[in-house]
Amino acid sequence: MKRLLSVLIIALVAASAMAQPKMRRSQAAAKKAQAAAPQMTRRAQLMFPTAVEMPQDVVWRRDIYRELDLMQEPNSGLYYPVEPMGRQLNLFTYIFKLALNGYIPIYEYRLDGNESFTDSSKVKMQTVLDNYHIYYEEQDGKLRVDNSDIPSAEVTRYYLKESAYYDQANSSFHRKVVAICPVMFREDDFGGEPSRYPLFWVKYSDLEPFLSRQEVMTSNLNNAATMSLEDYFALNKYKGSIYKTNNMLGRTLAQYCTTDSAMAKEQKRIEDELAKFETHIFGDPARKDSLDSIAKNDPKAIKAAQKAAKKRNRRSRRSSASQSTAVSSGSSAPRVTVRRQRH
Repeated sequence: MKRLLSVLIIALVAASAMAQPKMRRSQAAAKKAQAAAPQMTRRAQLMFPTAVEMPQDVVWRRDIYRELDLMQEPNSGLYYPVEPMGRQLNLFTYIFKLALNGYIPIYEYRLDGNESFTDSSKVKMQTVLDNYHIYYEEQDGKLRVDNSDIPSAEVTRYYLKESAYYDQANSSFHRKVVAICPVMFREDDFGGEPSRYPLFWVKYSDLEPFLSRQEVMTSNLNNAATMSLEDYFALNKYKGSIYKTNNMLGRTLAQYCTTDSAMAKEQKRIEDELAKFETHIFGDPARKDSLDSIAKNDPKAIKAAQKAAKKRNRRSRRSSASQSTAVSSGSSAPRVTVRRQRH
C-alpha cells in the first residue's frame, strides 16, 4: 500500500513538473501578445482626460444624421492636405492610418445606414482594402499602404451622427458627435456620375483621444488660424445638411420629402426646432421692462407707452407733493395734552 501511494505521489509530481513549463509558455505568450498589442489608445486617453461621454439617462435627446460636403468652406479643412505634408494629414488619412495600425476599430456600414458598434459589426482593415481595390503590401504580418495609394482625394464627404441633448445633472445643453463615416466618390470605367461608397463607421469616442494631436486650418484668409480636430468637432464648426433623424418609422428625409423644396423646408424645420429648444430650454428670456414686449412692434406704440409712463410719473409726483403739504399743515396745529391729577 505504501509502495502504491509513493508511486502515485511520484506520478503527480512528474505531471505537475510537465504542466509547469506549459503554463509558463502560455503566460509568456500572453505577455508577448499584450506587449505587441497597440498601447497608444490607453496612453492617449491618459493624455486626454477631458473627453466626456454623453450620459445615458438624459431626459431629452435628438439624434441627427448630417452629410458634410468637404467642398464647402466650413468643412474644407477636413480635406486639406489631400496627400500628407510632413505631419499634416487630412481627416481621412488620419483615420485610415489609425485603423490600419490597429489603434481604432472600424465598423461596417449597413444597408439601412444605421451604425452598430457591436463586436459582430467590426470590419477588418484588409477587407476594406480588398473590397475597394486599395493597393497594399504585407510585411511581417503587418499591412502597409503607401501615402499615394490612400484614396483621400476621393473621400469628399462624411456622414456624421450627432446627438443634441439636455443634461439635467448640470442643467446644460450639448451637441455631441457620436459617429463618423467617410464617403468615397469613385468613377467607374464607363464614366458618368461618380458612385457613392460609404466605407465604414468610426465611433467618435474611440477617435476623440487622437484628434487633439492633429490640427485643422479654419480660414482661407489667415493660414495661421488653426485648431485641433477635437476642438473643431467639440465646437461644432462643421456644417452639414440633415438627411435623417432617429424616428420610430426609421425613415430618411428623402423617403417622405418628394421634392427638393420639401426637403429644404423639412431640414429648416428640424434646425429651427433644435435652435428653439436650446434658446428656450430655461423658459423665455427675461424682459427688462414693460417696453420689451412691444420693442419689435410699431414705433408709434412705443411712443404712446412712453407718454403714458410720463403721465404716471407726473401723477405720482403730484400726489406725493399734496401728501407732504397735508402733513406739514397738520404739524403746525397746537398740541393738546391732558395731565392726570392726583386726588
